[in-house]
This record gives sequence, structure tokens and C-alpha cells, in this order.
Amino acid sequence: MTEIKTIHVYVALCDNANQGIAPVPEKLGNGQNPIYNLYWGAGYGVKTYFHNSNDWNVIKVSKNVDLLILERILYKHKTSNTYMLADAYDGAQIAQTTIDFLEASAGRNGFQIDYDGELLCFGGDANLLSYIGHNALMNFEVTGAFTPASTNKIETIILACYSKYYFSKKLKETGAYPLLWTSHLMAPEAYTLKYAIDGWIKKEDNYAVAERAAQAYHQYQGCRINTARELLVTGF
Repeated sequence: MTEIKTIHVYVALCDNANQGIAPVPEKLGNGQNPIYNLYWGAGYGVKTYFHNSNDWNVIKVSKNVDLLILERILYKHKTSNTYMLADAYDGAQIAQTTIDFLEASAGRNGFQIDYDGELLCFGGDANLLSYIGHNALMNFEVTGAFTPASTNKIETIILACYSKYYFSKKLKETGAYPLLWTSHLMAPEAYTLKYAIDGWIKKEDNYAVAERAAQAYHQYQGCRINTARELLVTGF
């Protein structure tokens, strides 16, 4: 049987009231309502984009998982044995979202979901982790258990403004590897994540994955391809 691979995506819902962002329309920026949120239920949000993808099946949708996670979705890739868990965090809890992502990057807080007789590993036991949303580290410091809990080299994708600059020190502390992150301001929308994951599933090298992400950003944002390549980078 093909080896199971797992991806865990931490989405900090866009929140006009609780995040240091340039305000977006009220419906898109309500961090307590995933349905229309810019990073979740809007057209290029994680939920909508992956729901509409021809490459992924929706396995299960869970609402109000706990006080932090307002919605959780389990996806199965159609042509590989890859599963993705996407968590929509209350936008007011962006600091905890960041902490949870970084602690998982250190191999901590792993858990399993039983699906169809298989135990799927997420949190710090996943193979690939991603953070999507506003870069909370631009506004405040976070602390947590960021030292590595294992020797596993977890790969990460951090789609937030200036994520390489702001996350570098803490990510080095966790021992994780930055498969993809950003050098400048960006729109953390789901097409960039999807195209990068496409390459990761195919076991392409990190530069090929970054190129896929740049091509997606170029296509959807209408920016120059060289600008997208300078924005979406890999490695320390």
C-alpha cells in the first residue's frame, strides 16, 4: 500500500477588529464567522478553493471543534494517499493559532484521526504544516514550546506577509524546514497553497515547489512572474 502522507493547515481567520490589518469589507473580515471569511469561505479561501478543486474530496466537515477552531475539514487527495486537515481558527485567537503552528512545527501536540480504518496523523505528527493568514509576529511576540520534540524534519509553508523575516528565528528554533514562505507583502489565498502542495505530493524539489507557487500567484494576482518568484521563496 502507498504510504500515507498528511498535511495540517492552520488558518487564522481574517479579523478587522482583532488583527493589525488594513480593513477589508465587514463580511470578509468577521473573524468569528468562517462562512464568508476572506481566508476560508470567500472565493479564494481555503475551504472554498479546495472544495471546488478537481484534485481533492471532502471527507468530513466539523463545526465548533473547540473554543479556538470554528470549523475543521478533512480532505483526501484523489490520486494519492494524501490527507489534508484544515482548521479555521477564530480570528481573535491569532496568537494561539501561531503558537499552535509553531509548536506543531517542533513536532509537538500530535494527534490522530481515525478514518476508514486508518489512523491519520496531524499536528506535530503531520508531514507538512502550513500557516495561512495575517502575520501576527508583525504585531506582537509569542512564546511556547518551540524546541524540537523529535528529530523529524517537518516541512512548512507559511503564507503571510514577510513570513521569512518574521518567522525565521522561531522556525529555526523548532527545527522545521521552510519549504515555502514570503519575502514581502502578499495575499495569503488558497491557490498558492494548492499549487505548492501539488508539487510536494509529486515529490518535486523545494525549488520546483516554489516555482509552482510563483506561477499560481502570477496567474491569480496578475503580477509579473519575476515579482512572484522574488516573493515566494524556499529555505533559510
